[in-house]
Amino acid sequence: MALTPGPLRPLLALFAALLAAPAYGDAAADGAALARLERVLAALDSVRAEFDQELVTHEGVAGEHARGTLYLRKPGRFRWDYSSPKQLIVCDGVRLWLYDPELEQATVHRVSETLSQTPAMLLSGEARVRDGFTVRDGGRAEGLDWVVLVPKGNDTDFREIRLALAGDSLRRLEFTDKLNQRTLIGLRRVDRNLKLADSLFTFTPPAGVDVIGDAAR
Repeated sequence: MALTPGPLRPLLALFAALLAAPAYGDAAADGAALARLERVLAALDSVRAEFDQELVTHEGVAGEHARGTLYLRKPGRFRWDYSSPKQLIVCDGVRLWLYDPELEQATVHRVSETLSQTPAMLLSGEARVRDGFTVRDGGRAEGLDWVVLVPKGNDTDFREIRLALAGDSLRRLEFTDKLNQRTLIGLRRVDRNLKLADSLFTFTPPAGVDVIGDAAR
């Protein structure tokens, strides 16, 4: 994959999160966590939220920071619009675009080739939680209820995803890649189930931009 600079890298794996999987053993609590998460996702048709993203190294040192606005609409559409640094991820349900204006480069992939077993597909209604993940109750911390998702397959770029819920609203995502770098994403000013324009989920490369991949496929 040719374009995975800066904050785009953890989001293409789409939100990595994780430390080594903790040992949870309460089957009833795990089942309740799964039921709650499925209920929250089923009731989510669209989202607009501002986000702050931070990368923490395996040594616990804060690294890259980014911020911007997230838009999501079922089925299968999302947009991560980074304002600082300026970058963009757009999915129209068929193609996934990653655009870096500083590099004057855009990469396009088929969704089916890149986003199976990822949080993006869960949030945008393209996959069921229980089909791709083992779900565990992560307990309560910082005033939030945590749910832990462990991929059932071995071909993912992450080992676990931690999602934090406040009532029926998703507030935080935490990911750790295979180098144990953690990506922390906090959501604020979250608006749910509002009308979002189709234009938010389409992308046309500006003139002069180098396009990697076949947009016509």
